[in-house]
Amino acid sequence: MRKVGANDILVIGAGVIGAAIARELSARGASVSILDARTPGSGATQASGGMLAPYTEAGEGGPLLELGARSLGLFDRFIGQLQQDAGIPVGYERTGTLHVAREDASLAHFAETAGELGQLGIEAQLLDTAAARAAEPNLAPDIFGGLLITTQGIVAAPSLTRALVMAAQRAGATLLEPARVQRIRAEGDGVRVDTTQGSIAAGTVVLAAGAWAGQVTVEGADAAPPVKPVRGQLLHLGWTAQQLARITWDERCYLVPWRDGTLLVGATVEDAGFDERNTVGGVRQLFEAVCDLLPLAWNATLLSARVGLRPGSPDPLPIIGWSSAVPRLMYATGHYRNGVLLAPLTAQVVADAVLDGTADPALALTSPARFGRL
Repeated sequence: MRKVGANDILVIGAGVIGAAIARELSARGASVSILDARTPGSGATQASGGMLAPYTEAGEGGPLLELGARSLGLFDRFIGQLQQDAGIPVGYERTGTLHVAREDASLAHFAETAGELGQLGIEAQLLDTAAARAAEPNLAPDIFGGLLITTQGIVAAPSLTRALVMAAQRAGATLLEPARVQRIRAEGDGVRVDTTQGSIAAGTVVLAAGAWAGQVTVEGADAAPPVKPVRGQLLHLGWTAQQLARITWDERCYLVPWRDGTLLVGATVEDAGFDERNTVGGVRQLFEAVCDLLPLAWNATLLSARVGLRPGSPDPLPIIGWSSAVPRLMYATGHYRNGVLLAPLTAQVVADAVLDGTADPALALTSPARFGRL
């Protein structure tokens, strides 16, 4: 394994969060190495729908809505600069989202949500049946209406991660040979990381290993990072009917249309440990849900079934901040379904803390200390 300099920053994890952090740190002039057990972006990222929807995902308000809305506001500039730095395109659109009501209770809830978002200055349109069908002609005939939030959008998570890794490498970051991290401990003024391929010393370590962060022993901590895998299965369909105009979902599934004419259908939520297999039950659940929402889906082509393990934390918030057990260890994990959405903000606050010693207000919400001595 390549030797990492004592003053280097070692980023553990090359999914969208780790890649975004590595790119931000190297763009600011830091010496960065990236370590992952697998090919960059091959974990939860490759099965992500890439939805940028803080006002729907965190519709109940609270800190997650605050973090998501703030990160969404960074995306236009984030993607524009990234495409320049990496030299490759990233699929990114702000075409809005349509949440479909299948019963009166859902429509009443949408009306409340629209009012709450209006007070925040967010455009949200409550649609009756005719307006919802005009916005999306493919919908089943039994819908009651919908909620259109025009500022939300989508980004292609796999191409985003590839671009982030490429931009980081162009700025000087080094991608190390694959290895799984087993233990992290303080050593002098820095950090020692024990892996399946040997031991690495670094000045600072960022643990962004997603669902696998909870498998890493942090010496001196009360327990391992409280991150657990939550399996999500998705379908990738070839779509021959009129393409959907935007992300669309109801209570059973979400639909992500791509300009290449394909459609992502997600996603299951399963407590299955580290089992990364697609199942007949999960695939059937998604098939039934999409065909119920879009009757023409019976004529679609199944291109692939995907699966990813989301990194869940005990509460809805990610775990971002300094370790109290290993002084130069920074956590950046536990993003659950919001890793893609929160990538720009996470990269910014981590780089500010590591390079400038500043504590962004977001870190008060995401501190590992809320789970004890980690």
